[in-house]
Amino acid sequence: MAVRIRLSRFGKKKSPFYRLVVADSHSPRDGRFIELLGTYNPMTDPAEISLDEDRALYWLGVGAQPSETARSILKKRGVWEKFESAKKG
Repeated sequence: MAVRIRLSRFGKKKSPFYRLVVADSHSPRDGRFIELLGTYNPMTDPAEISLDEDRALYWLGVGAQPSETARSILKKRGVWEKFESAKKG
């Protein structure tokens, strides 16, 4: 089973709100997911991001591949750098 860290869209039309989830790569975008890692609200200034960093590091450690947008969110929060440094050392 290929596992991905990606965004799942919520909110009404023209007012998006996203959840950062761990899901099977074959599930639909807003379908079934394994675990909820956090939320992302791009409509606020600056964008509001809440994230469970420990669980994100766990899923990255067991091989979950983040989408491009999820990777940029992880980089903004500093999780991606922690993962890269743990992988090297």
